Amino acid sequence: MINRKLAALVQENLNYFPVVTVTGPRQSGKTTLIRSMFPNLPYYSLENPDTRAMAYEDPMAFLLQHNEGMILDEAQNVPEMLSYLQGVVDEHRERKFILSGSSQFKLQNSITQSLAGRTAVLELFPLTIGEIEGISETDDADRLMLQGFYPAIHAGDNIPRLFYPAYLRTYLERDVRQLLQVKDLYQFQTFLRLCAGRIGSLFNASELSNEVGVSVNTIRSWVSILQASYIIFMVHPYFENSRKRLTKTSKLYFYDTGLACYLLGIENETQISSDRMRGHLFENMVVADIVKQRANEGKDNDLMFYRDSNGNEIDLLVPNQQSFEGYEIKSSSTYNSSFEKGFKSVTDQLDARLVRRAVVYCGMQERRDAKIELLNYRTLLAV
Repeated sequence: MINRKLAALVQENLNYFPVVTVTGPRQSGKTTLIRSMFPNLPYYSLENPDTRAMAYEDPMAFLLQHNEGMILDEAQNVPEMLSYLQGVVDEHRERKFILSGSSQFKLQNSITQSLAGRTAVLELFPLTIGEIEGISETDDADRLMLQGFYPAIHAGDNIPRLFYPAYLRTYLERDVRQLLQVKDLYQFQTFLRLCAGRIGSLFNASELSNEVGVSVNTIRSWVSILQASYIIFMVHPYFENSRKRLTKTSKLYFYDTGLACYLLGIENETQISSDRMRGHLFENMVVADIVKQRANEGKDNDLMFYRDSNGNEIDLLVPNQQSFEGYEIKSSSTYNSSFEKGFKSVTDQLDARLVRRAVVYCGMQERRDAKIELLNYRTLLAV
């Protein structure tokens, strides 16, 4: 059993809300987490047809079965039941309900309509580097990127070569067909592979439209589904009223580099070490880990990046109260002074708001007491 850092936040929220909802991508460990945390709460999976039929036919009787409450897995499958749950928790505040679901769009929509103000909504993503420290090797960046961070792989229950093809098939057949009614799954899969080739790059819907052969509106619709089903996320640009013209286009990342490697056709560590996407995948791993860390602390994904019209860039800006921590991310194991270029080219306004400046890379040499720190990625992430 891998200890998940979200557990503390789940427990804290249950002190203040009668319902806690845990959402996140398929296979991220939601069921394992909540069942291990609440072994005395009766568990029902609404993926089970018989259980789903009971919840549909008499939702009040179903919800009132147990005085202590219950765990309802894949709750988005019976959205009508959540309206009845509102009444149950209003009348029986001592009962605790734990909901989980893999479809952000369907579950969030149901919660917004039925349980507003009555539930905390938390997101459980694949493992962070800190969570696998001591379980898997974390000092080999190529292996980490290739393996990805799904619990089944690090618990020894599966291997990337088998896990990711099965994961993609399940995702395409269930989430994509249900949410989009996509008829040509091959065309959608081509789109998904093209997205993997754009990790850490500015998102251009028109460019993808031309390559896939569908309209720009279709591309935008597909992107929204990838975001709602926790495949990709966007990092938005920092913008200020300045004489320097800054980009307003977001950058695309995958929540899991193992899935991205599979989509890119990268099969082993030798291949990834020389692949043109290695730097982008390393940047993705660092950025996604910080997103996951923030989710475990109940913080939003409000990360940003800086880029001006001259190509000067800081890969990541992490909000810190009214300021930012700035990180330039390089996959090299050897430091080069050019890595600091972005920090020396920022606007005066942003420069005044940077409380930390650091280059994050694969090398072991570190410099922590300088104006621009030099950090091995594990120093930043294995916490």
